[in-house]
Amino acid sequence: MEQLKNSEFYLERYNTKRHYWSDWLRMELGEEYEVIIPSMPNSTNAQYVEWKIMFEKMIPFLNDDVMLIGHSLGGSFIAKYLSETKFSKKIGGVFLVAGAFDTDTLGFSLASFSLPEKLDLQTENIFLYQSKDDPVVPFTAMENFIKAFGKAKTRIFEDRKHINTEDFPELLLDIKSL
Repeated sequence: MEQLKNSEFYLERYNTKRHYWSDWLRMELGEEYEVIIPSMPNSTNAQYVEWKIMFEKMIPFLNDDVMLIGHSLGGSFIAKYLSETKFSKKIGGVFLVAGAFDTDTLGFSLASFSLPEKLDLQTENIFLYQSKDDPVVPFTAMENFIKAFGKAKTRIFEDRKHINTEDFPELLLDIKSL
């Protein structure tokens, strides 16, 4: 409740007229890639166990060399899930976009999405994206992920906020590089 009371309202997050990079990415990747963009349950009061159930329902439909992309809390989810669960498919790459590491910019914890001490994304191909002016996830999250993974490839932006942009050419290039 405290987090809800103290957090700012970002209209861009709820403006249905906007198009986001996930839809753009699907179009740019074309038929060469199968892109699944799930709506995770209860996103305004997210619970890790609910997301885990939903994610595990998708796994049988995924192929080896799957590329997992998580934005914001989705990035935290992927980092936690892969660190705690042996994934049944070969992972081609993991892309964490503005992923929270331990707290948001107001200092609130990730609650059920809190990351374990040891992170293992079960792939060498780890990409991290963060903007220095993100009003939701502090830039220290990027620094903490870098410490945890060491070999991650990083893309740091000055003015992308929470990376709710209409396109995301850097992500597209990184996916195609694998």
